Amino acid sequence: MKITDRKSEIIAVSAKLFKEKGYSAVTMRDIAQAMDIKAASLYNHIQSKQEILVLIVIEIAEEFTNIMDEVLNSDASTQAKLERIIQLHIDITLRNPDALACLNNDWMHLTDDKLVQFIKMRKDYENNFKTIVKHGIANGEIKNYNLDVIIFSILSTLRTMYIWYNKTNALSPKSLSDNMVKVLINGIV
Repeated sequence: MKITDRKSEIIAVSAKLFKEKGYSAVTMRDIAQAMDIKAASLYNHIQSKQEILVLIVIEIAEEFTNIMDEVLNSDASTQAKLERIIQLHIDITLRNPDALACLNNDWMHLTDDKLVQFIKMRKDYENNFKTIVKHGIANGEIKNYNLDVIIFSILSTLRTMYIWYNKTNALSPKSLSDNMVKVLINGIV
């Protein structure tokens, strides 16, 4: 399905509103008002609020999945793979923090097959991440710390980066990337 400029604008405005108020609290009327159009006009471009949520969440989840598959199947070192995953999260956070917030906070409002699809993508992503870390531990590239603590520490930091990054405008994207890699991969001592 080709996404028009107007549809892209609807998606961007909706993601911002979902981040601010939460998916459940936002109505199609709210979206229309934020765009300064009549609610009926939205339906020329979009069928429902659920369609908007699907477009936001599934698109980003597919991007994460596709890059993770590339990383997992590459011949790169564990460190290079982890650096690429960190950079992926940073890129998405900087490009579209509102949509990332929606993915993290509102995915549970997906319905039926889209909810099943998202849960599978998320689980596969986490399992692939775990596979990379396990491989790194087995090869001696990563210290043999508790696997679940490593996974939780890195993924929870990356998934919530959108919450604090815009508040700290002192960091350039390069500085953010360099520091995240150093802290998350090398630790602080």
